[in-house]
Amino acid sequence: MTSYLHHIRACNTHDLSDFRPFRVGGDQVGWVRHALADHLTRFDDVFDVGQDGIFLRETLGTFAARSEAMARVLDALVADGTIQRLRREAYPVVTAWGAEPLLKIDRSAVAFFGIRSFGLHINGFVRRPDGLHLWVGRRATDRRIAPGKLDNLVAGGQPYGLSLDENLVKEAEEEAGLSADAARRAVPVGAVSYMMENEAGLKPDTLFLYDLELAEDFTPRNTDGEVEEFMLWPLDQVAARVRDTDDFKFNVNLVIIDFLVRHGCLKPEQPDYLDLVMGLRRPL
Repeated sequence: MTSYLHHIRACNTHDLSDFRPFRVGGDQVGWVRHALADHLTRFDDVFDVGQDGIFLRETLGTFAARSEAMARVLDALVADGTIQRLRREAYPVVTAWGAEPLLKIDRSAVAFFGIRSFGLHINGFVRRPDGLHLWVGRRATDRRIAPGKLDNLVAGGQPYGLSLDENLVKEAEEEAGLSADAARRAVPVGAVSYMMENEAGLKPDTLFLYDLELAEDFTPRNTDGEVEEFMLWPLDQVAARVRDTDDFKFNVNLVIIDFLVRHGCLKPEQPDYLDLVMGLRRPL
């Protein structure tokens, strides 16, 4: 299908009837597949598992107690093969962006528990006489997620314990060799959100977006092994690749579609324009 819209549909394909709510106190913080929910009944000191949902025990009343209990559960799920491995990077469990974390959880388990997660993406672009050009990275083939797929200049998840600004600087240096000063010239331009079902579970994700104008003599340099090469492409070439293929990592398509809308490359005259604009920001 040669359409921008199919990427938005792909990132929002899910069936919530296959899941049960996951609650901490009175707040729903995620979704768990029925099969995993049944598997969690053996951790009766941590969860109260019912047909109407999974509840973290009220006896686990603090951030530290909840986090420690969840860590024990994840160690057991890795041991029995339910989860392949831990990432050793903690994500906050929150009811909304900016809310106080209720606990932290290893990144590897976020989709298994349908936890809302956040990340950031930087569109690195160059102005040339013939128009805008966008830096495109190719992910290394040894990546667990989307190996060999095309990516933004910088992209990363938002871990526990870092501010968004601190994470922006960290990811920009690791993924593109940008200095802190250069990274902070990136302009925040909004966010996209989606809810996607995958093999592990459910991904209700929000990506904070930044545009960073770069000089023509800048060349990105990856330092963390995630990207094997960078290419500077005319925006029309990027747009065609998004429209006609699945070569980009699934959520990067949404980031680029948003860039195309904001820079006037996709116009209201396009029949599915409103579906695109509204589909980029789904309530989670």
